[in-house]
Amino acid sequence: MKEPQTLRIHDTLTDTLQPVLPADGKRVGFYCCGPTVYASAHIGNFRTFIVQDVFRRVLELSGTPVKHVRNITNVDDKTIKASQDQGQSLNEFTAYWTEKFHADCAAMNLLGPQIEPGAVEHIAEQIEMIRVLMEKGHAYRAEDGSVYFRVESFPQYGRLSKVSERELTTTTTARSEDEYDRDSLADFALWKAAKPEDGDNFWESPWGSGRPGWHLECSAMSTKYLGPGFDVHSGGIDLTFPHHENEIAQSEACTGETFARLWLHVVHLMVDGRKMSKSLGNMYTLDDLKAKGFLPAEVRYGLIAGHYRKHLNFTLPGLEAARPNLQRLARLDRQLHEAAGHPKLPKYAALCKRDNNPDALGRFAPAFASLLDNLNVPKALGETFRAAGELEKQPAAATEADYFGLRVLLEALGLELPPVEVEEAPEEIRALAEARLQARADKDFAKSDELRDEILALGWRVKDVKGGYELEPA
Repeated sequence: MKEPQTLRIHDTLTDTLQPVLPADGKRVGFYCCGPTVYASAHIGNFRTFIVQDVFRRVLELSGTPVKHVRNITNVDDKTIKASQDQGQSLNEFTAYWTEKFHADCAAMNLLGPQIEPGAVEHIAEQIEMIRVLMEKGHAYRAEDGSVYFRVESFPQYGRLSKVSERELTTTTTARSEDEYDRDSLADFALWKAAKPEDGDNFWESPWGSGRPGWHLECSAMSTKYLGPGFDVHSGGIDLTFPHHENEIAQSEACTGETFARLWLHVVHLMVDGRKMSKSLGNMYTLDDLKAKGFLPAEVRYGLIAGHYRKHLNFTLPGLEAARPNLQRLARLDRQLHEAAGHPKLPKYAALCKRDNNPDALGRFAPAFASLLDNLNVPKALGETFRAAGELEKQPAAATEADYFGLRVLLEALGLELPPVEVEEAPEEIRALAEARLQARADKDFAKSDELRDEILALGWRVKDVKGGYELEPA
């Protein structure tokens, strides 16, 4: 069995780079906060999902299996209100938007998680977790039947988000008509008592009719499918507080074990230098960008082009650069495929089983090493195009390792290449190519080489094929 290479990521909890290794020595347990299915996911959501996809791919291609769990939030305030407004049942409404999310994921080549649980389907697990928390004195029932987690019962609260720096108050009593009752401003809902505006969207519990709080679902489902402690939890940086902080508190208070060992957070996406918002008209969905003429692969390229730890400023002119870059990679892929003797195109699963050590990746080893170093995609792309430049100048120097190295890198980034666009060569270039073909027929190989170099100097490459030649931009 091959020895895996080690991926390191920035861990939010310790604010340090940490190796990603499976605690059980077998596979990395990886939990991702998934979409709330009440509308199309926008590109800010997809930046996070695509970074998580690259994380999983890099791990698997480096030799570490992953158990990937991503939830579907199909019951909360937004889904209930939107389904009521549409006059649909909650299940019918959320099923439609879940299917739309899956279609967008497939279009942008995201690997599907092995497990994708929905909150509605795990009400029983959430009720059981509340029962344990109340039994241990970490939760209490309010007068209206809602249940809250008592933050002051968990002294470690705030260690992920450094919430103490936000001057969180845990002693102020809050009583207002427009909020669920709670003892402290810091306490958060585990169970929300049913209200008339919820319609039929409630479930029975020992504390009365209602539904789980949003934070609870991730704790219940990650515990069920990955155990009380697992390797990596991920989401957008905006979820650090309060969502992930609350997950830690309720999970560890319930099980007595460390919740997630490492935390991978993706920084916000900006659009044209501004925060996304409906009022600014810059909250793009994949359908919006497809309507503007962009391909899903180009959108994916644009969303991974910046480092996940930094703000990515997404612009339409910037996205336009994805097309020529993908075309260049497509031409390079074809060139290396020919140089390697036209091997069968390796599938992702087969590449994951290969020993993808630096020697096996040829000139693309530095690019893959950049991904292992905290998912540095910008550096990986730079190394990729540096290697491409070398191979474009010296196509005869290409090796089989170069071909497999490029394939591993493309799979790590999840980039699906477009068909190579055939650009019509100018008449002058075609005339030179015809003269070269005649020189080869006359066995005047010195003249043939001279014409080849002249064609290359004019920005074109001539390739000998059975029965003639092909021309492509150099």
